[in-house]
Amino acid sequence: MQPIRKHDEDVTEQQPATTRTPRLKPGERRVHILQTLAAMLEAPKNEKITTAALAARLGVSEAALYRHFASKAQMFEGLIEFIEQTLFGLINQIIAKEPNGVLQARAIALTLLNFSAKNPGMTRVLTCEALVGEHERLTERVNQLLERVEASLKQCLRLGLMDASSHAEQSAIPLPPDYDPVVRASLLLSYIIGRWHRYARSGFARAPIEQADAQLRLILQ
Repeated sequence: MQPIRKHDEDVTEQQPATTRTPRLKPGERRVHILQTLAAMLEAPKNEKITTAALAARLGVSEAALYRHFASKAQMFEGLIEFIEQTLFGLINQIIAKEPNGVLQARAIALTLLNFSAKNPGMTRVLTCEALVGEHERLTERVNQLLERVEASLKQCLRLGLMDASSHAEQSAIPLPPDYDPVVRASLLLSYIIGRWHRYARSGFARAPIEQADAQLRLILQ
């Protein structure tokens, strides 16, 4: 899925020939629907979004939505796919640029928190708050995404421990002898998820990145 971009105006399904505006292409219309769904999830109150409300926001009929998505669950799957592609694209960039494993994990954690801060509606997808009452496969898909994140964190911290143990890297960060990458990765992911939940519960008032630098040092070293 291409990055979600905002469009300046909605295109109604039917317009007079004298005032007709260019129609969005099918792929662009799908992106527009997902962008609008994400924007609706940014409302401070976590209210269930219906296809009728989404169609009204877009200025189209519900039937028009179903020409692009077979169900609301498929719309949420589109958002999850976008989140997954975006986050792992950033994670891969971090791993490619930063040689130190502990600093890789720190940068990944900060990236996940910053993504949440910039995409509050998608935070509710990551915490599964937006998926309550929806098809259970959506929650399973988010859980799989988070398991992939945890696996990446474990790999980074194992690298950091290896470097610290062998002193092979001048940039290696000293770690305690009982350092367990599996335990630290699990704790780190729990911290990130907790920050997402607090951000959503506060109506997006409490930034997930608040005091993150100091707290990550406690978790990672």
